[in-house]
Amino acid sequence: MGAVFQAARLVAGAAVAGAATWALARRWVPHPPALPTPPGQDQPVEAAETWQRKNFHGESVSLVAGPALAAGAAAGIALAPGASRGVRAAGVGTAMAVGAVGLYDDLTGDSSSKGLRGHLVALRGGEVTSGAVKVGVIGLAGLAGAALVSENAFDAAVGGAAVAGHANVVNLLDLRPGRAGKSALLHAPLVLTGPGGAVGAAALGATVAALPDDLGERTMLGDAGANVLGALLGLAMVAREGRRARLAHLAVVTALTLASEKVSFTKVIEGTPVLRDLDRLGRRP
Repeated sequence: MGAVFQAARLVAGAAVAGAATWALARRWVPHPPALPTPPGQDQPVEAAETWQRKNFHGESVSLVAGPALAAGAAAGIALAPGASRGVRAAGVGTAMAVGAVGLYDDLTGDSSSKGLRGHLVALRGGEVTSGAVKVGVIGLAGLAGAALVSENAFDAAVGGAAVAGHANVVNLLDLRPGRAGKSALLHAPLVLTGPGGAVGAAALGATVAALPDDLGERTMLGDAGANVLGALLGLAMVAREGRRARLAHLAVVTALTLASEKVSFTKVIEGTPVLRDLDRLGRRP
């Protein structure tokens, strides 16, 4: 009976996250949130144009799915029945902090510095890129979230690094419609059990709500959505992991991050039949 109640709690949290994500996206796609006028500019920012980006087909799609997913997941975690205070605070705080800095990078960043190496090179040259700011904030958010589900400082540090690394890896996958969302759904066996189950359920519920528009190329997750997905999935895993598992988790996301500087994940996926078929499932060529 306890397992049934636990499953019902997870479903409830996922449903809240999914409903909130869907409702916000439905509202914001035709009427995106207004943005403040930048300093020194007399004319207000045209919201509709600011929220549009070109996808890999060269077509304009809306970025609103990212903040919708972040807010929806936060709502699902906040209202999830049975979650501990620490898990609830860690999940909501991570979703909002990572979502905010991801949106900042989406709206203000440029493509002159790419990847972790590019941001570090720019930083050594005295340039603080929006991507470098994002890396720093996600690192701090991961550390704060992990601290709330850890018993000591060392485990919190390892867990925080794993959460931040997980956020980056999922964001690296967000180069084709639906790819980050599908990768999130594959995490289900890893994130729906243990103390962080409410966080994992909310992340997956928000993913299910955002995926149809992402696959249909009406919206994209952007950094605000993909980084939040990765951070929440990483946090849900860290909450159930012991020290050895956290160290292994950190080693895997670090290896993938370093590999991304040398290897194109898209080329690997396209060259692997099973991954290629899964990647193309539900989206147009």
